[in-house]
Amino acid sequence: MLSETILKLDHVTKRYDENIIFSDLSLEVKKGEVVVILGPSGCGKSTLLRCINGLEQIQEGDILLEDERISYESHNMSLIRQKIGMVFQSYELFPHMDVLHNILLGPTKAQGRNKEEVMKEAEQLLARVGLLDKKKAYPRQLSGGQKQRVAIVRALCMKPEILLFDEITAALDPEMVREVLDVVLSLAKEGSTMVIVTHEIGFARAIADRIIFLDEGKIVEESDPETFFTNPKTKRAQQFLNLFKFE
Repeated sequence: MLSETILKLDHVTKRYDENIIFSDLSLEVKKGEVVVILGPSGCGKSTLLRCINGLEQIQEGDILLEDERISYESHNMSLIRQKIGMVFQSYELFPHMDVLHNILLGPTKAQGRNKEEVMKEAEQLLARVGLLDKKKAYPRQLSGGQKQRVAIVRALCMKPEILLFDEITAALDPEMVREVLDVVLSLAKEGSTMVIVTHEIGFARAIADRIIFLDEGKIVEESDPETFFTNPKTKRAQQFLNLFKFE
């Protein structure tokens, strides 16, 4: 049963000068829960994830991870961020490092963990996503789907408390999407806590414990996936879902 709140957003506002991205936004994520954030382009979904990870500064409210405040002013922000694994749509792999060293960098340098121990864990994770044979390959030698799976392994190797996925299939060719989504689905089955921004509606319906529908900087609707996709309560959500009916 989901009970323990791991992430809390309390009346959060984010703006750039006079441009309000979202305002007075509150949200809780329970340990082991998969929350999927849907909404039209430009509604603030990706910015919200970046705020949760401390990559963007909020102007009002609080973001708490296990009761620790995520803020530019936090003296231990680097330690807090290690508890948050984030996977971007653009992979963000270092081109001059092979796959294994891309994965080892964070745990050994930022966390000071034993290199041999991390290498063993990295190889186990690479085997799990079908990429152990690519451990000595460089990013330029990998397909988009392979790069994204490496990025997921890199995030997992930091042993985060929560995983954030930001449109991780947006830059992929259609035939590569499934291999990445299968990895995320397996993480969900194991009880990983995740907040996912995606335009993959079928994937959202399959993986989510809860859907958050965001529009114009507000949470317009929040429900379980079956209710959201079969009987959305708001006209705005109905309009959004109608866009996908003929795909």
